[in-house]
Amino acid sequence: MQVCINLDDSLAKELESVAKELNVKTSKLVEEAISYYFDKLDEKIADKRLDDLKNGESSVVELEEVLKKAGIDVWSCFRKKSGKRVFEFR
Repeated sequence: MQVCINLDDSLAKELESVAKELNVKTSKLVEEAISYYFDKLDEKIADKRLDDLKNGESSVVELEEVLKKAGIDVWSCFRKKSGKRVFEFR
């Protein structure tokens, strides 16, 4: 995908300088910077969700409930062996 952006002159000059120093295209450098930034945003989102849980602003849904709502019968993958349920790949 092609994206067009406007940069402040000083940022554009720094981008060109770093790209030249590293011998990479400016587009590749911008792509890597955005990817790195999204990784940092993922951390921020995870921290916010954890804070929301701690503050009671959200809750955890048990896996069994999620699977039940999705119509997935987990126990059909298990069989009884010596009184215990044993997982069986099918």
